[in-house]
Amino acid sequence: MANVHLRGSCLCRAVQYEVSGEPKRFYRCHCSRCRKATGTGHASNVFLQPGTLTWLDGEEHVRAFKVPEAKRFTNQFCAICGSRLPRQPKDTDTVVIPAGSLDAEPGIRPQARIFLGSGTKWSCMGDELPAFDESPPQ
Repeated sequence: MANVHLRGSCLCRAVQYEVSGEPKRFYRCHCSRCRKATGTGHASNVFLQPGTLTWLDGEEHVRAFKVPEAKRFTNQFCAICGSRLPRQPKDTDTVVIPAGSLDAEPGIRPQARIFLGSGTKWSCMGDELPAFDESPPQ
């Protein structure tokens, strides 16, 4: 796949970034850490490798929480609105992007659901719930 150049931001738009690189993986992770970090049934992350991450605005608002016992898991987020932000693990050429923080399509589709063994029964997988383009009628 060819290199991409994408922009993204947090919910309050105080932090804005640009990433470039080759999209290698797009996973929906159901591990307990991703569930806790997102407050949802899974995290949707795009992995660029090799990739570069550049903060365009608001880098001073970027915070990170490294899970002490985890080898690689870090939750990077905006200190103002709490939105998850991309991260580039130390000593790697990989950028991990929370897909929801992107301002445009990443040019790659989800490829797999991972860590289903620690997933929940209520997570969004193949259920038959009604779907709405907007808020459902009351």
